[in-house]
Amino acid sequence: MPTKESVSDYEHHKPGNPTFALTILGAGSATPTLRYHPTSQLLTVGNDYMLIDCGEGTQLRLIEQKIRPGRLRYIFITHLHGDHYFGLPPLLSTLNLAGRTEDLFLFGPRGLDEVLTTIFRVSDSRLGYKLHFQPVNPETSTLLLDHPQVTVESIPLQHRIDCSGYLFREKPHPRRLLRDRLPSDIPVQYLKMLKEGHDILSPEGAIIHTADDVTVPGLPSRSYAFCSDTRYIEELAAQLHGVDLLYHEATFLEDNALRAAEVFHSTAKQAATVAAKAEAGRLLIGHFSSRYKQYDAFVNEARTVFPETYIATEGTTIPIENWSDRSSTS
Repeated sequence: MPTKESVSDYEHHKPGNPTFALTILGAGSATPTLRYHPTSQLLTVGNDYMLIDCGEGTQLRLIEQKIRPGRLRYIFITHLHGDHYFGLPPLLSTLNLAGRTEDLFLFGPRGLDEVLTTIFRVSDSRLGYKLHFQPVNPETSTLLLDHPQVTVESIPLQHRIDCSGYLFREKPHPRRLLRDRLPSDIPVQYLKMLKEGHDILSPEGAIIHTADDVTVPGLPSRSYAFCSDTRYIEELAAQLHGVDLLYHEATFLEDNALRAAEVFHSTAKQAATVAAKAEAGRLLIGHFSSRYKQYDAFVNEARTVFPETYIATEGTTIPIENWSDRSSTS
C-alpha cells in the first residue's frame, strides 16, 4: 500500500503509453516554510514540458530535479498572487540568457502581460524569443490549447481575485498493432491506416487486412486537473467528472471552514468532497497554511470522504494513468 505521503510508488507505467506525468515542484501556501516551496508543478506530455504556476524559486526547483528548463513550451498561471507567479520573470530571463530562440506560450489572467512588460521595461531587458500571451477568461471554461496529444481547458475558480484552474485531457490513442498477425513487408502507410481503424483493400476492393483482426483498441486516455486557490465549489464536479488525477488546494482543516470561506480557500474535507462528487481516480492535496506543522491530519480528514487522497509531496513524479483501467488490472 502507498504511504500517506506519496502516491508515486502506487503507480506503474504501461509500455507503449506516451509519457504523461506530473512532477511536484512546490506545494506550499503564501508564507514560506522550510518544508514546502511556493506552488509550481510540471506536467510532462510526450516530449513537451508544461509548467503550472511558477512560485518563487521555481527555476531552482527545476535544477534540483534535473529538469532542463529549455524544454518548456507552455506555462499556465492560475492567478496573480505572488506565491503562484513570482518565479516567472527570473525564469523567463534565465531562458533568454541560455540563448533560447524557440517560441514560448504563456496562459494566465489579464494583467500578467502588464506585469512582465513593466519588469522588462524598467530593467531594460529584451527576450530573444517570442513570448505568446493568451489571457484566460475567469468566468467560463474555455478551450485554451489544442496540442497534438492533449487539450487544455480552463476551470473557473472562486478566489479573492480572478483565478482559473486547468484541465488536461489526452486525445484518444491510436489502435495498437498485433505484429504477429501482419507480414514483415507490409507497407508503412498500411500500418498507419490500420492504427486509425481502417481496413486495407486491394485495388479491386477485396479486403486484405481487417483492422479488427490485426489491431486492438488503443490505451485509455488519461486526464489531470489542477485546482488552485479557491473556496469550495460544488459545481466543479461536473467539469471534472471522471478525471484520473485531481490536485485541489486544501489550505485549512475543517475546524477552520469558516475562515477558509472568508479568505476564499478550501479545507481538506471540501477538496475530498469535490473529488468524490467528480468520481475522480485520485486526489492530491497541498497549499497547507503555514499555521500547521503536521500534515497527516489533512490526509486523514480527506480520506473520511475520499479514500484515494494523498499529499502532494515535493520532488515526486507521478505517472498519470487512466483510473478505471488501472483499477481493473491491479
